[in-house]
Amino acid sequence: MRRILYIVEKEFKQIFRDKMMRPIIFLMPIIQLAVLSYTADFTVKDIRIFVQDQDITPLSKQLINKISSSDNFTLEGVSYSYDEGISGIEKNKTDVLLTIPEHFSRDFNSQHKTSLFITADAINSSKAGISINYLQNIIRDFQKEQAESKGIKVKPGVKIITRNWYNPSLDYKFFMVPGILVLLVTMIALFLSGMNIVKEKEIGTIEQLNVTPILKYQFIIGKLLPFLIIGLFEFTLGLAIALFWFKVPFLGSIGLIYLFTFVYLILILGIGMFISTITETQQQALFLAWFFSVIFILMSGLFTPIESMPDWAQKLTYLNPIRYYVEVIRLVMLKGSSFSSIKVNFLVIVVSAVLINMAAIKNYKKTV
Repeated sequence: MRRILYIVEKEFKQIFRDKMMRPIIFLMPIIQLAVLSYTADFTVKDIRIFVQDQDITPLSKQLINKISSSDNFTLEGVSYSYDEGISGIEKNKTDVLLTIPEHFSRDFNSQHKTSLFITADAINSSKAGISINYLQNIIRDFQKEQAESKGIKVKPGVKIITRNWYNPSLDYKFFMVPGILVLLVTMIALFLSGMNIVKEKEIGTIEQLNVTPILKYQFIIGKLLPFLIIGLFEFTLGLAIALFWFKVPFLGSIGLIYLFTFVYLILILGIGMFISTITETQQQALFLAWFFSVIFILMSGLFTPIESMPDWAQKLTYLNPIRYYVEVIRLVMLKGSSFSSIKVNFLVIVVSAVLINMAAIKNYKKTV
């Protein structure tokens, strides 16, 4: 135990002597969490819309006014010409073109069938789909309002009442901030531990450690402990920002989320240490850590739902540790889930942490 503590003391001294490490540990989490939480927002706002009004009646103008007063749309112009609207889409000045045909008002008031045409720039298919959905909702509301004001009988249909559980205001930050907190903890733990032993190799101090009577498992544990403490500190700092800055609700157990974070960090640090034992330079370690982290992040469900991935990709995500942590932190923070709801995720992370750290210990060689 004393040998491990000596290594821990050495690591902390070495970390804080490096002037670049202090801003990475204390400043980087705040910047990363703040910037990504505000920018990684997939809600669509300020949709540029052009209206081709061929009806030019009070009714068509009321529809245009309703669209322009929406928080989601910015009216770029109104014209009788279809070519003018298409030109705006071609020049990337317009996202959506709405065509109001001739006799729209007459057909609507006489309860005859009438059509509105929506043309959307679908280079960004997600934005186009959401934009069309927003516009269709506005048109439906307008139709209902006009029908009721004119005493036109609206055919009864199914009435849908929506209740948004766990995020009543549909604030996208509530969904993204916990996931970005996972990203923050993962990146710092993986990169710092991944370059640790390699740095010792490059500066030539690894030989001095190898000739000591320190056992391999003591060496790896001594190397991991400082970064485990730093990782928990980073998580605490990020969690405080999430709760007090972004006002993300925390409905679950604080002890449960710290327990899972503790085990998860051991796994990620083990991956970093394993990378460090199989590489010879910090450049190689950085490249490998970046390669795996990009794949893990994109296939974690952080930005896109796992359910929307192909079947083969969904199966691959079971090998992705970030997937399990993203699920757990959202379940515990936003839903207040108990251990019974996350026990499978916990078991997978524990087994993975044991296996990868055993591999790191076995792969570390005390000979040059």
